[in-house]
Amino acid sequence: MGLIKMSRGTIKKVAGPLVIAEGMRDASMFDVVRVSEQRLIGEIIEIHGDEASIQVYEETSGLGPGEPVESTGAPLSVELGPGLIGSIFDGIQRPLEEIMKVSGNNLQRGVEVPSLDREKKWKFVPSLKAGSRVEGGDILGTVQETPVVSHKILVPAGMRGEVARIEEGEYTLEEPVAYIKGDNGEEFSLTLMQKWPVRRGRPYKKKLSPDMPLITGQRVIDTLFPIAKGGVAAVPGPFGSGKTVVQHQLAKWAEADIVVYIGCGERGNEMTDVLNEFPELKDPKTGESLMERTVLIANTSDMPVAAREASIYTGITIAEYFRDMGYSVALMADSTSRWAEALREMSGRLEEMPGEEGYPAYLGSRLAQFYERAGRVETLGSETREGALSVIGAVSPPGGDISEPVSQATLRIVKVFWSLDSALAYKRHFPAVNWLTSYSLYVDTMEKWFNSQVNPRWMEMRQRLMGLLQEEAELEEIVKLVGMDALSAPDRLKLEAARSIREDFLHQDAFHEVDTYTPLEKQFAMMELVMEYYDECAKALEKGAPVDGLVGLSVREQIGRFKYVEAEKAEEAAENIRRELSSEIGTLLQKEEY
Repeated sequence: MGLIKMSRGTIKKVAGPLVIAEGMRDASMFDVVRVSEQRLIGEIIEIHGDEASIQVYEETSGLGPGEPVESTGAPLSVELGPGLIGSIFDGIQRPLEEIMKVSGNNLQRGVEVPSLDREKKWKFVPSLKAGSRVEGGDILGTVQETPVVSHKILVPAGMRGEVARIEEGEYTLEEPVAYIKGDNGEEFSLTLMQKWPVRRGRPYKKKLSPDMPLITGQRVIDTLFPIAKGGVAAVPGPFGSGKTVVQHQLAKWAEADIVVYIGCGERGNEMTDVLNEFPELKDPKTGESLMERTVLIANTSDMPVAAREASIYTGITIAEYFRDMGYSVALMADSTSRWAEALREMSGRLEEMPGEEGYPAYLGSRLAQFYERAGRVETLGSETREGALSVIGAVSPPGGDISEPVSQATLRIVKVFWSLDSALAYKRHFPAVNWLTSYSLYVDTMEKWFNSQVNPRWMEMRQRLMGLLQEEAELEEIVKLVGMDALSAPDRLKLEAARSIREDFLHQDAFHEVDTYTPLEKQFAMMELVMEYYDECAKALEKGAPVDGLVGLSVREQIGRFKYVEAEKAEEAAENIRRELSSEIGTLLQKEEY
């Protein structure tokens, strides 16, 4: 290890979260600094000569010129090791529960508490023996962190050599669990914990194609606008359109081993709901609390602005760490708009040239740097492992206007757009994803997967469903102008089939024990039933059946209630509905003949 350069200077100017210090010629960009006697944490974001601009992650009131500033010589880093799961951190990975024990309910400035518990002992079980060759990314051993997460201890990236010593036992995070003899003859000790700078993406062997879906059990997402494993999605929506419930549903049901939830600049009471609900939520796959596989980062709107920027990077670095173990990780960022507001404030204080609506000109590139860290990858190490990091970013456009810069910059980067619509939310149609304005660019790459793994007619059904919904939107315009009576019988039938798609298929109750999650096979069966109703009625119409009779068939009630049928009984229920449909249409046609 090289010597760390320590640089000391003094405060020249304080402007909100921005502190300008002089005498910092030896410091480097993105070094972490301790500001004033209170030792507030900050990060250097600009250097001119011997003057450094520092964004301070704590309240700066009371600071004045002449107070000392000391650089630590290291970039902002997170501690990665056992103890992450189930913890609640702030934006710079300070453990909120531990801070509460030290300073009470109100966060005091300058409190120094290690991110991970240094006292607790963890049971380490080696996966390798002395004499084994290792390289960066190999698994040294495992620690059972929670009942559902086996924490894999990895050889740090860039290290190669031979295991000199490794022993099973109980260790704290700082005690060596193994010694590696490097290829140059030097011996390194490895502990259960490693550090990683948050602004640097963790390395991997190669990125894989996004051709597998992240199954969520939410019908409008899985069927119409699927997200790939390792994909990126944006959920913009106005106040009250159900962004938070969508994120909760994804955290609970998405096919992910680990969930990292970043509450970035949202209201404190909204984050309180998350903190109260997550421990109460039962993980459907394991029966344990959802917190047993969740890392929470709480950085609410009343916390210092600058820490919002760090919270996004802290969260994604922790997520990458679990991805490197070979897990599928889902990261929820709620919301990237508040993060962009923090960028705008810091940019204004640095007196940079503003871009659109006052946001900095580099807003788009910063967003891209964040989202591009997602992906399904082949991890480092001699054994091939596959890990995935899927990122779902909520965007809160002011007044629900998605033409504003953050939404537009996000849409240029992400491949999936779930457009939440307040008009649908007011009609109590949840999830309020607007099927006419949302899109997924992963559909074509995942066509093969859906057709081979679920049903060969999956894509064909999906296209027919979308086609009917689009035709409904056109027919609605005509109805507004000339009324329902002006429509032909086939068009009226189309409207009824589209209503069935909306109410029976797309509408999903997050709080109903069966309807909250729908497996893909049942989703296909539901699509099939709605389309069979439409096809059979269209044939009957040609044979002379009255459209009013077809619209009023009692079997439609059963099609509507099919979503509440348990997955195991779905096949039998679908057969009964088909028989009933055929019988009712037959009866209707006989009446017409008489």
